[in-house]
Amino acid sequence: MRGLVLSGGSGTRLRSLTYTSAKQLIPVANKPVLFYGLEALAEAGIKEVVIIVGDTADEVKAAVGDGGRWGLTVEYVHQAQPLGLAHCVKIARPLLEGEPFLMYLGDNLLKSGVASFVEQFEKQRPEAMILLARVERPERFGVVELDQAGRVVRLVEKPKVPPSDLALVGVYLFDQAVFEAVEAITPSNRGELEITDALQWLVEQGYEVKPHLVEGWWKDTGKPEDLLAANRLVLEALTTDIKGTVENSSLAGPIQIATGAVVRDSMLRGPLIIGENSRVERAFIGPFTTLGCNVVVEDAEIEHSILLDGARISTQDAVRFDSCLLGRDAVICNASSRPSAYKLVVGDQSRVELP
Repeated sequence: MRGLVLSGGSGTRLRSLTYTSAKQLIPVANKPVLFYGLEALAEAGIKEVVIIVGDTADEVKAAVGDGGRWGLTVEYVHQAQPLGLAHCVKIARPLLEGEPFLMYLGDNLLKSGVASFVEQFEKQRPEAMILLARVERPERFGVVELDQAGRVVRLVEKPKVPPSDLALVGVYLFDQAVFEAVEAITPSNRGELEITDALQWLVEQGYEVKPHLVEGWWKDTGKPEDLLAANRLVLEALTTDIKGTVENSSLAGPIQIATGAVVRDSMLRGPLIIGENSRVERAFIGPFTTLGCNVVVEDAEIEHSILLDGARISTQDAVRFDSCLLGRDAVICNASSRPSAYKLVVGDQSRVELP
């Protein structure tokens, strides 16, 4: 079995972070989201992986390389325009023919990985198997309708009136019949070849499409609040590992402090992670917070947040921050002169909430 990992797309829901970074490389618990997917494929016994890349191809290739760190062999296919998930299958066909493959959307996180999903497919060998989860807002996803016997009868992409609360998680298993399906369908109103249409074609042609409910939690990290929620879920399993320097500080709960990091005169309440060469002084770092590498937090309080590499928060009045997502080298600081006022440099499609 091979793997097909989708790591293209423009990440419009994560602007302004994705103006300068691939959405699949934004870190959760200081690890790029894409890496969790590659780990899951490797754990399921998949060795050969094709990665679909787009405008951020160079960045993805630099991060993943040849896949050797996960025991994978990786090849890349460039998708010039975001023409849909089924289009990704179509252009990757020359590298996938001859055996089944697992398609994995690179911005997904699954607590339990995909090993049991692969195992069930190998036992039953349908033409396709889809991973499903119950969601509160199914209109945001591809939605699946099952009959009373649990068989797939209908699939629809982002419906205004969802036929069920069962969403396609973004992980699929296919036999060779899917290539016939992606050639048979036409672009949707969005101008894309939808994987839901390809699956619906398989159903209508009498091929077996088996559902599989996700085990444990699942997160699509396509929006800022989803990233923060995923960060919280991953940190819930954190164990303590202190490699940096801690001076005159109070620590409670599971905490990881990486090599070269320094914590002085501060209070830490885990679970939280402080990355390499970061500095925390006279600060409170609360639960479910991840600081990347070379981050500085001083004279401030922060919790339930993600600060990417090089971000800096430096205030004089112990300002409290909650549910924040700070990009690389972002700076929040006090004004150095009067009159006192907010001075903001905010990128496109950003959001700032003031108390």
